[in-house]
Amino acid sequence: ARALALAQWLESQPQVARVYHPGLASHPQHELAMRQQSGCGGAVVSFIVKGQGAAAARANAFATIDATRVCSITANLGDTKTTITHPASTSHGRLTEAQREAAGITQGMIRVAVGLEDLEDLKADLARGLDLLN
Repeated sequence: ARALALAQWLESQPQVARVYHPGLASHPQHELAMRQQSGCGGAVVSFIVKGQGAAAARANAFATIDATRVCSITANLGDTKTTITHPASTSHGRLTEAQREAAGITQGMIRVAVGLEDLEDLKADLARGLDLLN
């Protein structure tokens, strides 16, 4: 529920270009995910920060990630604490840029595995970084 609420909040942020979470009606496989996951969308949220070109998007993603204090920066997605990562340079770092783009892994993408922290703390943590992008 926290992941879905965070995804909904991220969709309303002007610095965010796109949010991916199966619980969102905007997700292309929302209906299938809801049938398969008993109406839940899971704990992982991915979002793309805005930026003109790959270099700017990457810089904005890192600025957002680096500004967090509650989220742990890691490529591990399974924990009780919220983790945050930049997939293009971690989990998908060995792919070529073209392969990443084909998979939808842009330089501006950030992945968050929502843990047990308070939702308002997570929002404030991500807002700290997103506010740097204005």
